[in-house]
Amino acid sequence: KVKNISRIILGGWEVEAWYFSPYPAEYCVETLYVCEYCLKYMRRRTTFHQHKHNCPHRKPPGQEIYRYGGLSVFEVDGKQAKVYCQNLCLLAKLFLDHKTLYYDTEPFFFYIVCQVDEYGAHIVGYFSKEKVSEQDYNLACILTFPQYQKCGYGKFIISLSYELSKREEKTGSPEKPLSDLGKISYRSYWTHILFHLLARGFNRHLTIKTMSQETGIKQEDIISTLQSLDMIRCWKGQHVIYVRQDVLDEYMSRKKELLLCHPEYLTWQPQWKKEKGN
Repeated sequence: KVKNISRIILGGWEVEAWYFSPYPAEYCVETLYVCEYCLKYMRRRTTFHQHKHNCPHRKPPGQEIYRYGGLSVFEVDGKQAKVYCQNLCLLAKLFLDHKTLYYDTEPFFFYIVCQVDEYGAHIVGYFSKEKVSEQDYNLACILTFPQYQKCGYGKFIISLSYELSKREEKTGSPEKPLSDLGKISYRSYWTHILFHLLARGFNRHLTIKTMSQETGIKQEDIISTLQSLDMIRCWKGQHVIYVRQDVLDEYMSRKKELLLCHPEYLTWQPQWKKEKGN
């Protein structure tokens, strides 16, 4: 479909829209104004400035589950904060080609990543996750807003989704099919995590199963990543890790730093653990 909004004003940013989004027809304008705190959308600059002055919100409408180094994450229930989550989905569709969820937000939790300063929590990106997933998907939709891309937030969001899986004592995987950009981000993240595990576990007998248990990454994603690096062999009908020390050493020598979730600052617990604790 043809792009129906040219640009948005979000916080202090003017951002060009990339794709069509099914906003109500009367809001399909050249410039759409969006409150960065409650995500209400407006057509007129004057309305926007009035709203900014009067809006009582300074953060997403959920529970803060993570705060470290100026970064916060809020868990928002798609059933309890339906309007906020619908507004988020409409906003995200401007930058996502294949997104189909707009109004049925009830089956999902939304994890909103924000930069926090003395003025409030400024939305950077988010991911959504099904409350109940038959296929153990730990992420349904992921977006870093364009003004914050290439700052490492995508890897942070991916790592957060795996930390939640580990707290649930499960392994997880993103919903398929992944976009081209999603494939690149995930493959890069998986490679980083697996190489660091292999480097640390040099004297241990690591199997695909133990790597999966330690990282929260599903076995099939570990296998596909190692296959892409030519670091897996079949032996007696089973996949066996074949460590190419030169490839591992070369990667580790780059000392690549990723912005990852620090689990010690994550206060989140799954519902069944909370109920068990009570």
